[in-house]
Amino acid sequence: MSARSALIALLSALAMLSVMPARAETDVKIGFVDTERILREAAPAVRAQKKLEKEFEKRSQELEKLAKQLQGMQQNMEKNAVTLSDSDRRAKEREFSELTRDMQRREREYREDLNQRRNEELSGVLDKANKAIKVIAEAEKYDIIFQEVVYRSQRIDITEKVLKALADPPATK
Repeated sequence: MSARSALIALLSALAMLSVMPARAETDVKIGFVDTERILREAAPAVRAQKKLEKEFEKRSQELEKLAKQLQGMQQNMEKNAVTLSDSDRRAKEREFSELTRDMQRREREYREDLNQRRNEELSGVLDKANKAIKVIAEAEKYDIIFQEVVYRSQRIDITEKVLKALADPPATK
């Protein structure tokens, strides 16, 4: 094979390769779903959030009550600092410190429990969303649907379809 015919063969192969991806792109249907939006706006996510608020409402109120108690103790200690004896002042400071530690422990436990329950609830929402995405993908013949991307065009965003699929069914009469 001469150098000239090898060059022509190489250029022909490169020309074919440059045409093939353009054709393949038109045959591929790509979609994108904004997972964060699903976890904020989907009906199951909203229900889960309300369920968590109700479940943790009592503990939240107890923490608020404890915070007010601490604030009152601090104001009382500052107001009466001059008139308290050293032993009374130390006793009040010790009581205040113990209550502060108790409050911090309770807040930490509250956050840990809330985060664990939130993760459990959102896991269920994600499972439902993934099932809805699969149904949409199969019905509309998507080749691939992404949930995490750096950039996407609005043209391929199917989040609204997923939100509608997850919406509460209409009330029956």
